[in-house]
Amino acid sequence: MRWFALILFVLLVLLQVKLWLGNGGVQDVRELERAVELQTGKNRSLEQRNQALMAEVEDLKEGQDAIEERARTDLGMVREDETFYQVIEDDPRLVDEAVIDEAIVDETGAADEAGGEEAGD
Repeated sequence: MRWFALILFVLLVLLQVKLWLGNGGVQDVRELERAVELQTGKNRSLEQRNQALMAEVEDLKEGQDAIEERARTDLGMVREDETFYQVIEDDPRLVDEAVIDEAIVDETGAADEAGGEEAGD
């Protein structure tokens, strides 16, 4: 009877080792559950993107507003009765250089005028 109990105990230990550490065990199941969660999140975001693209396709097929918006944003087109104004912000580096150049011209111009008056006197 002791041999039978010992064999059952060894068999139980081997099954537990396979369950916890073996291929297809608890660790593998947990890793697969995490992978499924990640893929489910990716699928949700892709489904939202697909729905937005489908709505845009339908809008392009049916409405002129979407076509006009695309022509304006992507191609830079305007209507015949519109005037397009483009505002360009100054580059601070260019403004500083222009001020420096202007100051240099003012200094040399003022010096030339002063020198010219002295020479003319």
